[in-house]
Amino acid sequence: MKILIDNGHGVNTPGKCSPDGVFREYKYTREIAAAVVQHLQYRGFDAQLLTPEEYDVSLRERVNRVNTWCKKLGRKNVCLVSIHTNASGNGKEWMTARGWSCYTSRGQTAGDRLADCLYHAAELYLPGHKIRKDYSDGDPDWESDFYILKYSQCAAALSENLFHDNSDDCLFLESVEGRNAIVSLHVEGVVRYVRQWG
Repeated sequence: MKILIDNGHGVNTPGKCSPDGVFREYKYTREIAAAVVQHLQYRGFDAQLLTPEEYDVSLRERVNRVNTWCKKLGRKNVCLVSIHTNASGNGKEWMTARGWSCYTSRGQTAGDRLADCLYHAAELYLPGHKIRKDYSDGDPDWESDFYILKYSQCAAALSENLFHDNSDDCLFLESVEGRNAIVSLHVEGVVRYVRQWG
């Protein structure tokens, strides 16, 4: 199975940083995504970065890249995880919202199975942290019309890895322990999905 790992935003995306300006989502998610790909490749999986560029690749282009692989290999032989950090405010002050969550497109899709695997891994690797869930449709993921989820033809999930406008979440994200936990949960979640559904 081809595993595509996407990283949120780009160096030219305005905002998307902690209130003190130290934490930059584009930089962090690129570092995490690169580590996830490296770990998956080391374990023998066919993984690659969807957006290796530093600048913000358009959502349309990201989806085109995903669907090119779907056409080449078949949509059941491709999966996508887009890695982000969350925010609850306008970026100017520290907020109180915390936690990890995962999104899929609306309805019952292969993305739901991928998200289930990521949630399972998040419970293992983020003990003591809030795991944000929405069971309104019977599974823990949140559903959204995010473009990359709605139009990618394969199993696709988008992770929101804690809040970069919460000072405690931000400190954890930047720590060695936090980085290792975020990388590990994505690696283990994807491996679990591939072994069950690949």
